[in-house]
Amino acid sequence: MAAQIDRFDSGVACIYGERDSLDEIAGLLRIALTRNSIGFALIVFSKAASDAEYIAAFMKQNAPTLHYAACSTAGEITPEGVTQGSIQFILFPSEHFTIRGIRLSSPAERSIEEIATEVMAFRSAFHQLHGSHRNTFAISLMDGMSYTEEATTASIHWGLDDLQLVGGSAGDDLDFKKASLVLNGEVFERNSILLLVSCDLPVHIFKTDNFVPTEMKLVVTKSDPDRRIVHEFNAAPAATVYADIIGTDPATLNPQSFASHPLVMKVGGEYYCRSIQKVNDDNSLSFFCAIDDGIVLTVAEPTGMARSTEKCLSDVSERIGKIDFILGFDCVLRRIDARNRQVTHKISKLYKEHRVIGFNTYGEQYRSLHLNQTLTGVAFGSIVEETADLAHAKAGE
Repeated sequence: MAAQIDRFDSGVACIYGERDSLDEIAGLLRIALTRNSIGFALIVFSKAASDAEYIAAFMKQNAPTLHYAACSTAGEITPEGVTQGSIQFILFPSEHFTIRGIRLSSPAERSIEEIATEVMAFRSAFHQLHGSHRNTFAISLMDGMSYTEEATTASIHWGLDDLQLVGGSAGDDLDFKKASLVLNGEVFERNSILLLVSCDLPVHIFKTDNFVPTEMKLVVTKSDPDRRIVHEFNAAPAATVYADIIGTDPATLNPQSFASHPLVMKVGGEYYCRSIQKVNDDNSLSFFCAIDDGIVLTVAEPTGMARSTEKCLSDVSERIGKIDFILGFDCVLRRIDARNRQVTHKISKLYKEHRVIGFNTYGEQYRSLHLNQTLTGVAFGSIVEETADLAHAKAGE
């Protein structure tokens, strides 16, 4: 696959390709930096295409002064739709965007209060230095293998006060061994990146899922919360109970099973997915999210993903007007479920039509919550439409 570059009306550019096109990507990046005033790059990459150390060296050689953040993925979303095994550079022009980031320690290393205080200080400094744009929000990039996303999300939400948060957890192509993050040349894992974004474009943060609860309940009766492992449901081996309730053999459980039969938990009147990651040798189940004894989970059934996604994106468009692009964080289990139901081409077409770019995650962040089997995102409205609205308003004064 040859490297490609696409540009949106705002000046945001996407350069993307595969491992064999990295030299072409470097050339396109250098040209983009020469011809445009680029202030920040968000890089998402499959480990089949690159690794964190290479990204750091690549950026040092080709864009040594550019601020950037990068994370490994479980799939990529480019202007051409959903893909896998690729690398994508999303370039933000300084004319319309100011973006800065910090590395946040894991709640296993520092208290929630300390992390929240650091976020408050970062927000205050950012506002003083870069507070000229109209819309400000936060993006989180977390290690999807850290087991600390819930506590980290809560800390960030506390520190952000009234600023909205959206984001995703880095993956490793379903190997479940090591996710990677890079911030301005620093490579790390187990921690998180918090980006503050200030821009002139209208923005709207949203989420969508496609499951409905059934009457089937599972109670966690034995678990290891620190490792997100459930040993028993209803006082019996977890994998056996789950397999029985969805009508299959425990030996056949796989990511397709988990995507097609998600588990949900009711919080504040709404159901949120608590996705299974894998079956362990001892018949226990590892989860993508926090779990504990006494939690009641409900087996859910997915509804039409293409239909629900299309409705969500149409609603976003109605709310914000013409979409310039959408930065999306889409759970890898949605990708798997789409493949199982043979609707990947429909989802890919919807993303291409609505200018969705981003990556497949091991978890999604939305405001104060860490979620699973959900698409979260931030939609950016057209700068052309925004300018026209301002001109019309001034003319009417």
